Amino acid sequence: MGKVLKEFMAFLKQYNVIGLAVAIIIGGKLNQFVSSLVNDLLMPLIFQPALRAAKIESIEQLQYKAIYWGKVISAGIDFLIVAFVVFLLIKAMTKTTENVKKKIQEKGN
Repeated sequence: MGKVLKEFMAFLKQYNVIGLAVAIIIGGKLNQFVSSLVNDLLMPLIFQPALRAAKIESIEQLQYKAIYWGKVISAGIDFLIVAFVVFLLIKAMTKTTENVKKKIQEKGN
């Protein structure tokens, strides 16, 4: 049993499974936050006049010929916000990595 446990721990370290699990959990919570931001804050603020004119309460109720266009619009905005946040995070991580490498090179010379 001890050998299997050691192999399992080596597997976790080699493939950084714990970091991946943390990223998935944080990504899920980020998705919940952005979905709430879009559906509960942005959509009502932006589309409220149009929703009143259409006599509907939520953008997700907006439909034409049995297609829920409001859900599609909401999902599209949700995707764009998540993609932008991921872009900003990657950009910040890249800049930080470059700065660390630059400082290491400066200390080495």
